[in-house]
Amino acid sequence: MPFFRLLALGGVVIWPLLVFSLLATVLILERCWFWWRLLQRQEAVVRAVLKAYPQNIQAAVSKLKQNADLPLARIFLAALSSAQATPEDFRLALETAAQAELPLLKRFNTVFETIIGVAPLLGLLGTVLGLIEAFASLRLGDVGGVESVGVTSGIGEALISTAAGLVVAIVTLLFANLFQGLYRRQRAFIQESGGRLEILHRHLYRQQLQPPQDRRGWTR
Repeated sequence: MPFFRLLALGGVVIWPLLVFSLLATVLILERCWFWWRLLQRQEAVVRAVLKAYPQNIQAAVSKLKQNADLPLARIFLAALSSAQATPEDFRLALETAAQAELPLLKRFNTVFETIIGVAPLLGLLGTVLGLIEAFASLRLGDVGGVESVGVTSGIGEALISTAAGLVVAIVTLLFANLFQGLYRRQRAFIQESGGRLEILHRHLYRQQLQPPQDRRGWTR
């Protein structure tokens, strides 16, 4: 069935469903691009930073600045800006920066949930309106006549809006669940990487507190 024929048969609710489908498509493409860029580079950057940090803090900071478009790089930069802080303050800086980045990772989740909930309801509304219009055209005593054939055809046409609403909701739900899973994995990875960086910072902080020793091992 041609696309414009479907629009004509779907009734008035097919237009908001079309808007929802276009909106969901745009947001899904944006999220796919975001997660693809993040997953392609993030682990390599984190490994390089954690390797360089104990020997050369400036090199680690420089690496992070080169990849400042990554959420985890911005989290590390916020913590390393206070590299001389106590372990407790360093951990607080990591947690605060991580909380600030979480909304970016779960961006558009509310929009996806709205589309998943409203699209089937709009489809059902279109079906109900179509049935009302179909039965309104039925004349009493004309069962099996021309008018009843028109009612049967109208019912079939009214179901198009329900099918369209379900398709929009199902496709959006699949991608929303995918993005939710990626968000959970990313949150766990942030906690793991932040913990490893915190351990390195604690080790360096203890070294700075130790008094210098001479060649024979005596404390000066």
